[in-house]
Amino acid sequence: MNLVRAEVERLAARRFVQLMLVLLALAFAITTATTLVGSHQPSASEIAAAEAQLAQVIRGMEADHEYCLKVKAGEVPVDENKYLPADCSETDPVLQDQLPVVADFLSGVFVFGQQAGPLLYFLIAFLTLFGFLVGASYIGADLNSGGVVNLLLWRPRRLTVLGAKLGTLLGVVMLLSAVATVVYLGTFWTIAQAAGLPGRLDGAFWQDLGGRYGRGLVLVLLATALGFGIATLGRHTSAALGAVAAYAVVWELGARLVFEILDVARPDQLMLSTYVAAWLAGRVELYDDQVCRNSTGFGFCDGTYTITWAPALLVLLALAGAVTAASFAVFRRRDLI
Repeated sequence: MNLVRAEVERLAARRFVQLMLVLLALAFAITTATTLVGSHQPSASEIAAAEAQLAQVIRGMEADHEYCLKVKAGEVPVDENKYLPADCSETDPVLQDQLPVVADFLSGVFVFGQQAGPLLYFLIAFLTLFGFLVGASYIGADLNSGGVVNLLLWRPRRLTVLGAKLGTLLGVVMLLSAVATVVYLGTFWTIAQAAGLPGRLDGAFWQDLGGRYGRGLVLVLLATALGFGIATLGRHTSAALGAVAAYAVVWELGARLVFEILDVARPDQLMLSTYVAAWLAGRVELYDDQVCRNSTGFGFCDGTYTITWAPALLVLLALAGAVTAASFAVFRRRDLI
């Protein structure tokens, strides 16, 4: 317990961590100010106009559904200028997962129910960067300066010391992420009440937002462990930064270009960014143009394929787990001086 408390104090005292916290607060302030400037409380005339547009859209959906039923029943001829689904339930307003609301037709108004998801993704992106950089600098600076050697003189158990560092780091990042999320979303909830609209906040909304946040928090922790592991293997913070830069340039950009030239099938499956996107969104739909290249008919070929959150999570866990395990194995045996 004394080791964990000491690591918390060392982590809190690092200037880089303090700088990142300042940048986090600055990003919050800029986003909040931008939202406040771009939003206003809708007037009665704006709401009335939006309600009229909504009613018109609903009537149009009902007319499309009625037209589909009549065509299927043979009561009216097919109009080539109108969309005719195979199943009329696709156009039935009653069976739609989500109907439009008044807030959809208001411009210049911040609606919490519509913007909370994208704003949460922005927070997750910053926290992921925060966790990776802090994790890399936290262990990298200690290894480079000899701080780990001094710590081992007090607690001469390498794996215990490294495990305490990683566990403390993950715990602090998780706690900070939870506090930042409450403050962040609470601020925009207040803005919606004072200078905007709450929007649709039903059970489906909170379930979706909670799912996004849970997946985002897992990504933040995995990125933190990844930065910690790479810096441990390279014995320096720059090792983690260099590894990410090299991967982005050599693989995500360079290899993708080579795959396109060689006409490799489904190159997105080989990119880590694809699995990050699939994990955060729950699923990602991609297109393979080779599937329909030799197809002979129009409208009978579907080249889309989907990557869901389950394989994406396995890939991310395998990467972070392999790097972390390798860092512990190397740290156990190598010379630290």
